Amino acid sequence: SPQAFNKTIEKDNSLAVGYFQRGFVHLQLEMYEEALCDYHMAFNHLRQNPFIDYKQLGLRHILYAWEVLYSTAAVQCHLQQWQEARVTLEKAVVWRPERRRAILELALERVQDHLFLEPMLVPLGELFRPRKKEVEQLDSKDFLGKPKVISSIIPNDEYIGFEPLRPQKQGFYEPSADALR
Repeated sequence: SPQAFNKTIEKDNSLAVGYFQRGFVHLQLEMYEEALCDYHMAFNHLRQNPFIDYKQLGLRHILYAWEVLYSTAAVQCHLQQWQEARVTLEKAVVWRPERRRAILELALERVQDHLFLEPMLVPLGELFRPRKKEVEQLDSKDFLGKPKVISSIIPNDEYIGFEPLRPQKQGFYEPSADALR
């Protein structure tokens, strides 16, 4: 469901693969305008990079710019935007690795004949799985220990913590006559 990807994107709104995956879900739900918006966001968040390798974050997938554009064209076909789909695929040719030329040429032929394209997707079963040592570092650690009062001008001060200066009361902090003796 898109809700899971909504939560992911709320936590990191620069996550290109999050938009890419939500775009696929929207396309499957026939929410074409939302899917188109998601694919545009995914491409924008690639920030002119030909790909982003998510392995270091715990997702065994590389998101390629040409795949995002290909999926964008797939949505445009569903919206009957055949000319825009052709332009998008021509843009994908610029971003594609050499070995993917045949896929894009076939896609251009399909769009020319007004046939739908199947969008690209992250392989089923691939989920974010951060490495164990990274998850262990998420636990909060208390490096300083509990604070305690070492010295105070207030007798028997039990206050622990930090606060702004307390208002001064006339004579309150002065030692008693007995203490001075």
